[in-house]
Amino acid sequence: MAASAITFRPPLFQSPLRLKACFPSRYSLGQFPAPSDPSPWRTFAVKASTTSSSIASSDKQHLSPSEAGRAAFELRSKIDSQETQDGNAPSMSTLLSHAGLTRGIESAGSNSPLSPPIELASTYERPPDGDYGGNGLIYSRSHNPTRKLLEDAVGQLEIASWNTRGSDLEEKSSSEIAPTFAFSSGMAAVASLFLAHSSPTKVFLPKDVYHGVPTQLYTSLNDHGVSHEAVDMTNKQEMLQKVEESIDLHNNINSERANPATVIVWLETPSNPLCQVTDIREICQAVNGLKGKYESVRITSVVDCTWAPPCITQPLLLGADAVLHSGTKYLGGHSDVLLGIVSCSTNTATGQWLSERLKIIQTSVGAVASPLDCWLTLRGLRTLHLRVERQCQTALELAKFLHAHENVTKCHYPGLESHPQHDIAKQQMFAKATSSANENNKNMFGGMLSFEVESEAMAMAVAGAVRIIRRATSLGGTESLIEHRASIEPPERRTSPPGLLRLSVGLEDVDDLRNDLDAALKIASKICH
Repeated sequence: MAASAITFRPPLFQSPLRLKACFPSRYSLGQFPAPSDPSPWRTFAVKASTTSSSIASSDKQHLSPSEAGRAAFELRSKIDSQETQDGNAPSMSTLLSHAGLTRGIESAGSNSPLSPPIELASTYERPPDGDYGGNGLIYSRSHNPTRKLLEDAVGQLEIASWNTRGSDLEEKSSSEIAPTFAFSSGMAAVASLFLAHSSPTKVFLPKDVYHGVPTQLYTSLNDHGVSHEAVDMTNKQEMLQKVEESIDLHNNINSERANPATVIVWLETPSNPLCQVTDIREICQAVNGLKGKYESVRITSVVDCTWAPPCITQPLLLGADAVLHSGTKYLGGHSDVLLGIVSCSTNTATGQWLSERLKIIQTSVGAVASPLDCWLTLRGLRTLHLRVERQCQTALELAKFLHAHENVTKCHYPGLESHPQHDIAKQQMFAKATSSANENNKNMFGGMLSFEVESEAMAMAVAGAVRIIRRATSLGGTESLIEHRASIEPPERRTSPPGLLRLSVGLEDVDDLRNDLDAALKIASKICH
């Protein structure tokens, strides 16, 4: 290891202390000024190898306790830096537990708060020379420290590449943090992704998708050159055929125009509410093939992974250009946040382009996440892995129970072996919260499921009869929620079966939830038969 100098100020003297690392593994003590010296300096030379560092016992007595602590901190920092370069990064559970924490002591010599402060200021005073400096603190629409903490935390989670199921599955990221942008809601994030692309834009949506996305396109963006079409995203060939037909048609009609086609391939996995699972890697590889074939066309792959947060699935490591989450759901996790977040790939040219565009859209349109919502989401991240693991375990138990129940006609959950995409789910939905090799094959199929009963009336009766499970929209919180989806979707664009109920599994005892559902199903059957 090459020699390097490390300078710091020991607390005792409030003056710089210089450590110098070099070979061999021993150190020598420099001259000490008298205590009365107005500028006391102490210089130590610490010599360390790449594998060990030792200090002669006869010399250790010359270090004060505070100096020894600081010297140990500096040496550990060097070791940690090397381990990070070697791929020995902390596990996701550790990253999540420390979400939003910084080490102010490393740079500023100040004590770091263990709960990040909320920066509420909307504007900042300009220095006398007129130069705001490089930290971006001018106006909170363009930069807010609390929002930046959240964006960096999520960006790190999306591409943390230790604990993979196989080196052929995930693509190693070229960066430590994916460019990430927090918006005022999930739908603001969706709109920003569309607005980042030039029109005319054709969006290919899954046939089963959160109804808010096509509703936004129908009611708001269709008049601005954004059209869409529903495709079965579990069928790669159908997707490819539809996209190629659309591009060829556009190019034929606009052969003399300079404005090329823009295509967004929108994935949602698992889907809302039928829990369909799309093979992210397969579809993104197919999209990359289209990019090579139609070089003049901007083609972007986006994955809405709200139902499978980063501790379950990391789409950017499977080839996606961007991943979106409604932070209102699992990331916040306590039903008290309204927030959307988008991370962009650093490995694809489209992802790099999109990150630049989203920064412009975020600042110019101004649909930024509030400091309080960012802070609450950071707090939620700290327990994300624990909450999601419990929710996945309970959801699987409830899915098995509902699948076998006499009053249930269908149960949709990726963890069931009868699920049509169960094998795909096993490959891209698994525990990423620990670096332990024993946990690498532990699947987590999400905390969301849906089930169907024989009629809409019976479904409404079941929803009316539950007591522990609450009847409300949204998902991902600590409390279990049930919702009749068809009745909340726009009547002219209903896609959910009339007898379907969506269940967001919370943190309650699994036996209490099972008994609650059983009682509600029996009551509904008695009323409707």
